[in-house]
Amino acid sequence: MRRLGFSKKIEENKEAKENKLLESAFRLFTDKGVKNTSIQEIVNDAGVAKGTFYLYFKDKYDLEKYLIIKKTKQLFSDAMEASSKQELTDYKERIIFIIDYIINVFIKNRRLLTFISKNLSWGLFNDHIRLFMDEPSIGLLELFETEIKKNNGNVENPEVTLFMIIELVGSSVYTSITTERPLPIADFKPYLYKQIREMLEK
Repeated sequence: MRRLGFSKKIEENKEAKENKLLESAFRLFTDKGVKNTSIQEIVNDAGVAKGTFYLYFKDKYDLEKYLIIKKTKQLFSDAMEASSKQELTDYKERIIFIIDYIINVFIKNRRLLTFISKNLSWGLFNDHIRLFMDEPSIGLLELFETEIKKNNGNVENPEVTLFMIIELVGSSVYTSITTERPLPIADFKPYLYKQIREMLEK
């Protein structure tokens, strides 16, 4: 029992160190950019030894990929959970709800917007997700395909369509939120959602 408790303590310490590295890297990457952030700065900010960094990541770009995937999957997972609590019978409206949830998170969290908005589709569709993440996929594509079949939808290629929607959201929303071009985000949303509905109905 004592050995089991000791092993659990080691795992908790490892997880705590990894979380410190992730928190520090995210803050530094969004403040200074990945290129201008050194590994030494990350470990100093996290309060861990430099050797500890290499127990988890090959280099800072490996860490950046991990963060993008982790943040993206968490964002979509939260949006999916929130949508499941709504009484949405039309799959198109559920997709719109998920997108709206994500946009509202970006509005409140500019750091997250800056870091992952232009990498949304990469973070969700990357072929190497399972190399970085232990938890299973959030199942957005599976939900999308299932709902289309259930509602006799006419989407020719669900994966491509979902990819295009997420690409559209990531690129256009960033510009709208940060520069209010072509419109402030509140005014831009109706145009964006109209376009998404048209993509889902083709």
